[in-house]
Amino acid sequence: MLRYIYGAFSRDMGIDLGTANTVVFVKGKGIVLQEPSVVAIDQHTGEIIAVGQEAKQMVGRTPGNIRAVRPLKDGVIADFDHTQAMLKHFIQKAVPNFRVFHPMVVIGVPSGVTGVEERAVKDAAIQAGARECLVVEEPMAAAIGAGLPVDEPTGNMIVDIGGGTTEVAIISLDGIVTSASIRIASDEMDDAIVSHIKRTYNMMIGERTAEEVKMTIGSAYPPEQDTAMEVRGRDLVTGLPKTLRITASEIQRAVSDPVNSIIEAIKTTLERTPPELAADIMDRGIVITGGGSLLRDFDKLVSSETGMPVHMAEEPLLTVVRGTGLVLDDPKHIEALRRRNRR
Repeated sequence: MLRYIYGAFSRDMGIDLGTANTVVFVKGKGIVLQEPSVVAIDQHTGEIIAVGQEAKQMVGRTPGNIRAVRPLKDGVIADFDHTQAMLKHFIQKAVPNFRVFHPMVVIGVPSGVTGVEERAVKDAAIQAGARECLVVEEPMAAAIGAGLPVDEPTGNMIVDIGGGTTEVAIISLDGIVTSASIRIASDEMDDAIVSHIKRTYNMMIGERTAEEVKMTIGSAYPPEQDTAMEVRGRDLVTGLPKTLRITASEIQRAVSDPVNSIIEAIKTTLERTPPELAADIMDRGIVITGGGSLLRDFDKLVSSETGMPVHMAEEPLLTVVRGTGLVLDDPKHIEALRRRNRR
């Protein structure tokens, strides 16, 4: 009877708990929340001032007693208490009556997480109000969300470039055949831009500015037209505000190290792929997804380096959470996840 009540009234949810953003899917409603994974804290009292979008607005603009932090680093929990508080806030916002009918939660995690890191994610979700928490590897969730036939005996290749990790996987018959998980992704591109401007121009910019530069003129491939934009920051010599003009070609060179690390992870995974599956991938191509895949001409660079066709997933920021939603809708997927989570 209790199982029937939960099935009829609960709002089970899938969560893409990302380093940069958290996206929540509620069964029967679809995607209901997409907010930055940021928490603002009063350092004197330890009280949480804001969570999500409101907290991100405070990054780099807070007084001394307020600190805006990202409680996840490289795709895993770096600060358990603040991750738990953030998850509880997002679950309550997505399902206001969650205290009455605690939802089952499916959360995407990097394929390279340790048992301890996986346990921390589950514990945070349970303590935030979930009645049960299952974790699914992000590349598997991304492949399902991108519409790849993961249950067929053919090779599917997915490259998911998030905020803190890049997941590369070859999937066949509902399993990951070979994979690579590296803790280099969009955040490292932002850091590379900050370092380049600091080293070249003696000017410090914030992470929000670096992200804006990457999205506006950043490119993985040498740009055909060398566009430019103005950037504001603080002169490290005088300490005064400063404005300078930077070009797309110099930003492309600045982000080349993290981009090349991702390319190497893709090549390494292909080298370890069984020949029959490699032939399938040559025919079907590589699917790239995640926020980092939105870097201009990234698909062009991957195709050039691998000699394979490359396809961008539709709405790449949402493929992992869509995958968790499709898992929730399929009892076979849920039972398979339960078996894997018991190991």
